[in-house]
Amino acid sequence: MILKNKKYKVYLQYILKVYTMRNLSLKLEESIFRETEDLLKNFNIPRNRYINQALDHYNKLQKRKLLQKQLEKESGIVADNSMDVLSEFELLEHEY
Repeated sequence: MILKNKKYKVYLQYILKVYTMRNLSLKLEESIFRETEDLLKNFNIPRNRYINQALDHYNKLQKRKLLQKQLEKESGIVADNSMDVLSEFELLEHEY
């Protein structure tokens, strides 16, 4: 079945996400809990949705940090190799 209406497609994705959720027992520091409850009074979303969004955001941030470390490591390896190649080219220039 192909859904042509975007609104129904988004709703279906939401339903699939909701039914694939896991139960979790969570202990929060009192100050964090109070702050969260105060913030939720201003938004029209359930606490569970808010926590899911927060964790999703935090996971993306952590993945970005891991990627940054990996890129820094790999660029260091490439930089060393580039300097070796540059040195070899300089030697070739002096020979000619």
